[in-house]
Amino acid sequence: MEFVYFTTAGLILYFVSSWILTRIEQARGKLLPYRDVVFFIIILTLAVSSFSLIQYLTDK
Repeated sequence: MEFVYFTTAGLILYFVSSWILTRIEQARGKLLPYRDVVFFIIILTLAVSSFSLIQYLTDK
């Protein structure tokens, strides 16, 4: 069952990270020069925290 949780979280994190990046660029008024790196940092931060939370909640 953990596989389903991690897969679902990964898909949600992808779209949330994209949304956050878009909001940052809109606030800035132009595209970021290293857009891929910023996206990676956002999704990595969210993934580590959410995957740790999932693992903590599913361990018994």
